[in-house]
Amino acid sequence: MANPTPQIIPIGGGGFYRDPENLALERYILAQTGVAQPRVLFVPTASGDPDHYVASFYAAFLKLQCRPSVLSLFKRTPDLRSLLLNQNVIYVGGGNTKSMIALWRDWGVPELLREAWQSGIILTGVSAGAICWFEQGLTDSFSDGLRPLGCLGFVPGSCCPHYDGEPQRRPSYHRLLASGEISAGVAIEDWVGIHYKEMEIHQVIGAKPGARAYSMRSVYGSVQEVPLPVQYLTQA
Repeated sequence: MANPTPQIIPIGGGGFYRDPENLALERYILAQTGVAQPRVLFVPTASGDPDHYVASFYAAFLKLQCRPSVLSLFKRTPDLRSLLLNQNVIYVGGGNTKSMIALWRDWGVPELLREAWQSGIILTGVSAGAICWFEQGLTDSFSDGLRPLGCLGFVPGSCCPHYDGEPQRRPSYHRLLASGEISAGVAIEDWVGIHYKEMEIHQVIGAKPGARAYSMRSVYGSVQEVPLPVQYLTQA
């Protein structure tokens, strides 16, 4: 049997919580599993497992051909290895990335997520659930503005979500790239996902017309922003 391909699909923003009628990105993710009824685990650690976020997840994913469940680290925590490695998709929600990663590390979650990824379980998520997979992310976890944050490092480089959805994202990412405070990477607009196979971009998918993603780097202090080709999805 061939070794499974590690896959990560970070989403810049939007998704089921923002618009439960537009589930094109979610359908795309489920289709990549090749399973008729994939098991999908939602991990809302970054926002503290709020009931409304969990309810939105179930309301959306129960419309789809899958078996949804939720991991809580704030109630009685289950056997994490058994739960995480028995999924087809692990979907990480948005919120405070720094706090999420700190709590994950205390529970040993990063090592289990790496094992899940290497075993072929698709890792995905929005905002905090997008940047966490990279070496660095541009985060608003701090009260004094946007900063670089060291993340899990499954994907090389940096990631900026909400590139078009929050006015300070683009100028902050450009400034940090130009100063060398953050490494080259990708900027992802809302309603866009970047599908990585291994650590290379397989394709970029969009769930709204005109939404984009960009390859970003600084050359001698000048920031280069290169649009990536996007495959736009239908809202079935």
